[in-house]
Amino acid sequence: MSFGKNLQYLRRLDQSMTQEVLAEKMNVSRQTVSKWEMDSAQPEMEKAIELCGIFNVTLDSLFREDLDSYDEHYGNLRVETVPAFRYIKHTVISTDPEGDAIDRIFSIAKGCGVEHPRVIGWDFPALSPEQINLYHMHGYEAAWVLPEGVTPPEDKHVFEQQAHRYAAIHISKPFEAPFAIIPKAYRTLMDYMRVNGLTHTKKDVIPCFETDGEDMDVYIACE
Repeated sequence: MSFGKNLQYLRRLDQSMTQEVLAEKMNVSRQTVSKWEMDSAQPEMEKAIELCGIFNVTLDSLFREDLDSYDEHYGNLRVETVPAFRYIKHTVISTDPEGDAIDRIFSIAKGCGVEHPRVIGWDFPALSPEQINLYHMHGYEAAWVLPEGVTPPEDKHVFEQQAHRYAAIHISKPFEAPFAIIPKAYRTLMDYMRVNGLTHTKKDVIPCFETDGEDMDVYIACE
């Protein structure tokens, strides 16, 4: 663990927070902030508490955890308004629901004459303890964002979502180590939201989703 690396990480999440800006907020010199980030000095308790207030973290997190998960796989942290869209979805509960659900959506899109559909997905949490603990299953919903003028199969309900604001992060090569890289992306995005005063919402929108492909973007809905 490194206080200096944690401070660099938190400052980098606030894209306007240069060392100079942080120094001005803390009423210290830029050189002092640089020394903190290089671990050649640490702040006094009063200043440490002030840092926690600026970045909305606890002292334990700042000094005892490894917060820095922003590595070469992650980039383009941002807030964007996702335009309104229509979609159909397919839910699978199995030991490999992501692959099964996404394959089914691609099959539906191909049947409608669309070779390169925009596919998104999210975890489906409504499972029984027996399914999870005994059969090691989990759930996933894949959705096809419908292009204008495309009519889906009659047996598929069409859902609509209004334009909404999301925090988002881009992941390069997520499947090199998906069980490490993708969860860390969600944690990084939640850190980004906390530092920038953004609140997660689940009201009337898909609360979070990820795009399908060799690269991936993760989205979390904001108030």
